[in-house]
Amino acid sequence: MRKWVQEMGLGLAAIGRPAYITLGRDEDLGGERDVAAMRARTWEVLDAARAAGVRYVDVARSYGRAEEFLAGWLADRGIRPGEIEVGSKWGYEYVGGWRMDAGRHEEKDLSAARLRRQLGETRELLGDHLTLYQIHSATVESGVLDDEEVLGELRALRAGGVAVGLSTTGPRQAATIGKAVATGLFDTVQSTWNLLERSAGEALARAHAAGLTVIVKEGVANGRLTSRGAPPALVEAARERGVTPDALALAAVLARPWAGIVLSGAATTAQLAENLTASAVTWDDETEKALAGLAEDAETYWARRAALPWS
Repeated sequence: MRKWVQEMGLGLAAIGRPAYITLGRDEDLGGERDVAAMRARTWEVLDAARAAGVRYVDVARSYGRAEEFLAGWLADRGIRPGEIEVGSKWGYEYVGGWRMDAGRHEEKDLSAARLRRQLGETRELLGDHLTLYQIHSATVESGVLDDEEVLGELRALRAGGVAVGLSTTGPRQAATIGKAVATGLFDTVQSTWNLLERSAGEALARAHAAGLTVIVKEGVANGRLTSRGAPPALVEAARERGVTPDALALAAVLARPWAGIVLSGAATTAQLAENLTASAVTWDDETEKALAGLAEDAETYWARRAALPWS
């Protein structure tokens, strides 16, 4: 996997399954969410991303049929391995049964057995397109970073030419990142950082300095930093600069010197186009000062995120 520096990527979490936690998603997707409709939407967004120069796509075993949709698109468009880099994740399994009203959408298991099974499933779909395989939502408390069987499997995978990484979640992201860096095993770390949740910033800077590529997810805070939910200060700052709130929020992420890939989680081509304008937005000290007050306590941020409805 090549080194990435402040580039936009595309995440398929919001369009690989019928329900997801993003404000306004009902309006974006409407009621047509059968498999064929969601596949067509995914391919449309992938086509737009490719045309715009996006060259990294993020999926996971738990993102419904995201891997399947991506694999079909890669084959249909005749895309060769390496032309677009693909990162996937193991550890969560989609259990929503393609239902909006499912009581549970995901089930987590960070065991070596789950890794072996899901890696086989991922490889069956993505084959040589797989560039990166990450632990999905690793935490210190889960014990996965101390599990020698898991770490051994990941070392073997890395030795075979696939980069390995982890994604983080929750108010103790910094501790997880620090422990992962100390192992010396990982090529990437994928974490939440945005104008509301900045707690992992210093840890991500240290990870970057240690040679890991930092992938930033949830740059618009699951819709809270878009026009549907943006705080007044962000709305005003975006208006003054002639851009949308989501573009300015993503520009804030791109401005971090440690940010390698910044993911758009767009559910529509229109959203993707807005997100991608972030690359042309100038982020300066004045903007930084004007929006510094948006930062929330990490515990508060993650509690609010957990309360978002699946839509």
